[in-house]
Amino acid sequence: MTVRSPLTLLILALLAQPALLRAQDVSSERKPLEFANGIAAIVEDKVITVDDIRREIAPIVPQIQRESHSEREFNEKLLQLQDSVIQDLVDRVLIVKDFYKDEDHRVPASYVDNQVAEIIASQFEGDRSKYLAYLRSRGISQKEYRREVEEDMIYNYMRQQQRKSMSMISPVKIETFYNENKERFHQEDQVSLRLIQVTRGAGDTDETVRNKANDILAKFKSGTPFADLARLYSQDSRRSKGGDWGWQRKSDLRAEFSEVIFKLNKNEASEPLIMPEGAFLLFVEDRKYAGIQSIDEVREQIEQILQQQLARQAQERWLERLRREAYVKMF
Repeated sequence: MTVRSPLTLLILALLAQPALLRAQDVSSERKPLEFANGIAAIVEDKVITVDDIRREIAPIVPQIQRESHSEREFNEKLLQLQDSVIQDLVDRVLIVKDFYKDEDHRVPASYVDNQVAEIIASQFEGDRSKYLAYLRSRGISQKEYRREVEEDMIYNYMRQQQRKSMSMISPVKIETFYNENKERFHQEDQVSLRLIQVTRGAGDTDETVRNKANDILAKFKSGTPFADLARLYSQDSRRSKGGDWGWQRKSDLRAEFSEVIFKLNKNEASEPLIMPEGAFLLFVEDRKYAGIQSIDEVREQIEQILQQQLARQAQERWLERLRREAYVKMF
């Protein structure tokens, strides 16, 4: 049986709207809405309310509902999201406080003004009356909203600074990670594909489109680069790019295409492939065969993975220090 805290039950009730939840999912858990401004946490002199949590959670609830196969699963995911949101809001307060420990740290008013203007343009369609109506619906002033925007900017800035402070990754660490995680670097057969499509016109038979494609293929065999021919003759969306469809895995392609493409060698073109929509010429510009990629192929990828791990660890240590040094009370 899933045990729900009073806060969880309250959030379920606050979110129990037809557009978000099925009535039967929460009917037995409804609570009075007058608790909407109840306290969820206190961080230093900042109060985090249930309404703060609801505002963060509400946009995500439809996705959770779509991904949940039962009421129990939905409630468990909602509880996890609730805990995560509360911790994020607590950490936000602590991070902003840490920024202001340095008396020289200030956000220029013009930066905040520009950000507010951008929000009005992007989120309120440039309509200031909609923006003011939103503030009234939340019961906050323009000054209070500017403060929220400023704190958002500080929060994002401080987290970016933490990520930038991560150390370089040594070649030894990269090799160790590669040797311990080789299965992560297995790749399927892949081809770098270029394609020319000859679209079937009204009254065109298979023979008609085949002949048109064969005329193009003859030009390729006589030495004209496939990319140039694609720019001239292809009738697909990649014509301007020389028919370039980039790297394609076998599983990415229609079976009719993959059966032809993966029998071709590098720099080889297919015979016309006749389909209901027309004829296709397929060209393999390069190939990668299935297997474990070499360390040189994935060195940069591993470095990024390790840098992200270090950044997360450094950030968590930083947040743990801020939490230890602050007054935080959860309800």
